[in-house]
Formats: sequence, structure tokens, C-alpha cells
Amino acid sequence: MHQLTVLYNHPEDPAAFKKYYREVHAPLAAKAPGVSGFTVNWCEPGPDGSSPPYHLIATLSWESKEAMLGTLGSPEFKAAGDDLPNFAGAGVQMIFGTTDTVV
Repeated sequence: MHQLTVLYNHPEDPAAFKKYYREVHAPLAAKAPGVSGFTVNWCEPGPDGSSPPYHLIATLSWESKEAMLGTLGSPEFKAAGDDLPNFAGAGVQMIFGTTDTVV
């Protein structure tokens, strides 16, 4: 499987970020063709109470590299990318990779 992990920095207004992400951005990203999985992790403090390095981690998955590349070139995925400045002003990082089952 191929995967895109999107790391969102901590926003100034977490409540507004969460509302926008759930109501606008996630539905845009979910419309992208060929995505076989889409999960989000709303990061929480560690067991010692330490602040997490990110506010949200989103993971999109594809069955193959070809499927992923097809999605990345789609108008739907471009619309999701163009939407990032509307709510992710604190910054975002994208990491592409392949997945492997360890256990």
C-alpha cells in the first residue's frame, strides 16, 4: 500500500480548526478518487502530560503507487490541497511512503 501522512501543526484556534476540518476539508479530501483508506488522529498529550508535536495526523491510503498518482493529479485532490490555506495557517507537512505490516 502507498500512503500519504499529513501532519498539521497546532492552530491558534483548535475549535475552529476542528470544525472546519470536519465540515469542509475532510469531505473535500474524501471525494478524491482511488483513496482506499482515510483516517485521522486528533493528537492528545502523552502519558506524562507532554504536548504532542502535532495537532492532527491524517493518513490517506492507496492500493498501489499508480492509484496514488492518479489521485494526486485529480481535480478533487487539487481542491483539497487548495483548501489548506483556509484553515491550516500554522503549517502542514506531507510525507509519502509505503506501508508494511510488522505484527
